[in-house]
Amino acid sequence: MRTARTWAVALTGVDGHLVEIEADVSNQTPGFKIVGLPDKALGEAAQRVHNAVTNADLKLTRLRLTVNLSPASLPKHGSGFDLGIAISAVATGGVLDAASLARTVHIGELGLDGRVRPVPGVLPAVFAASRAGFDRVIVPHANAAEARLVPGMQVRAATTLAEVAMWHGADVSVADVEPVAADARAAEPLERLDLADVVGQDEAVEALIVAAAGGHHMLMSGPPGAGKTMLARRLPGILPPLAEDHALEVAAVRSLSGAAVNALDDLPPLEAPHHSASVAALVGGGSRVVRPGAIVRAHRGVLFLDEAAEFSRVALDALRQPLEAGSIEIDRAGFRAHFPAKFQLVLATNPCPCGNYGVRGAECICPPIAIRRYSARLSGPLRDRIDIDLQVARVAASRATSTERSAMTSAEASSMVVAARARASERLAQTPWSLNADVAGAWLRAGERRLPREVRAPLDRALERGQLTLRGYDRVLRLAWTMADLAGAEAPGSEELGRALFLKRGLIA
Repeated sequence: MRTARTWAVALTGVDGHLVEIEADVSNQTPGFKIVGLPDKALGEAAQRVHNAVTNADLKLTRLRLTVNLSPASLPKHGSGFDLGIAISAVATGGVLDAASLARTVHIGELGLDGRVRPVPGVLPAVFAASRAGFDRVIVPHANAAEARLVPGMQVRAATTLAEVAMWHGADVSVADVEPVAADARAAEPLERLDLADVVGQDEAVEALIVAAAGGHHMLMSGPPGAGKTMLARRLPGILPPLAEDHALEVAAVRSLSGAAVNALDDLPPLEAPHHSASVAALVGGGSRVVRPGAIVRAHRGVLFLDEAAEFSRVALDALRQPLEAGSIEIDRAGFRAHFPAKFQLVLATNPCPCGNYGVRGAECICPPIAIRRYSARLSGPLRDRIDIDLQVARVAASRATSTERSAMTSAEASSMVVAARARASERLAQTPWSLNADVAGAWLRAGERRLPREVRAPLDRALERGQLTLRGYDRVLRLAWTMADLAGAEAPGSEELGRALFLKRGLIA
């Protein structure tokens, strides 16, 4: 056999593409050549494979060996093709079962000693193999747990190249060696914080429950020590547990980020990047291999930007498109990476650079122009995409030093959120949406969903006076429907609409 074939997976973002690995022997000048748009790391696979095969007591041809990665027009990145290249190269000697190779997907990097090393992105790669109709995959021993999260796949955990060759029919002895451990950092489990720890912020807690029930974005403005961060970090704990398919999406993103994935977690993720984060750190980037940024890692969870006004204007404006689309595409030379980015945004900011503007009993030392500039760092278009704009005040000393706890616990709030989302989902069953925050404004303003004139009159006046844009108008309607769902009402009334107006712009109906 002079030609051998097997399969691997090329990742662009979270999308996996099956790559056929063809190894061919020809009577040309001896050498080892890899073609098919490999990057530098993949181009160096020839030397890794040569040494690994030798140290695994297997043989490579001394003739010209050419390995083609097809489709040739698709860029390939990283060292995850090493195992497939090595197996197909060895198979040209006729010592492996061709049928076994043809039905197996190989993922893994090789060490010079022949051991199989872990690689990032195994979970989305195995997903792609499953969708393409494959039912057997060989992965590094350290990545076996995450590969087995994909249902219906026969996963074999490889320790050495010799072990893989033996599975395909080679007559080779397999040394008993220690598997290469995952060198990726394990994601720290998110601490489940309780709303009961929040004291004296009843209005803010209520707004947080509304945000969770409808999937609304939220901005909290107030002085340092008012509890903005405390509130934001408790939002994931009152969101509904992730469904299995959503938990798999979150795990796939974590795998691409290089974090170890051993099990599914139903707690929505929380990402809180530092205010010095660049645009690439937020949205993702990389010159050759694109890695997900904070907004992608927050998919199906919460993106919390503390000290939001301290972020660069460019970084904040980069959020506008993902907020609308729920995904992001990153273009690089020769390829485009697509990532999901359906997250709930929570911003926290101070009223001025010193944080004391408008605080009773405190002295603000900021000049008026500095206060205006600080507020303007959150652009109008970004603010317009925020559903809830809440002013948070410091808690009185008498309450802060008392032993009282909030009357609302995270468990109680979560049950309210789950019930409200169930009502919304039932109402929106025949539509493309399941959350109030996603509903198109035109759909809410037309037909039987249109609120009576007397109910929406304050909202219409705010629009006519220029206090709201049409986008803001629609966001108030969505908030009102969420409040109706929380109250168990069939439709929003004047009370729900008035409260929604207040949460959006501080307007009194």
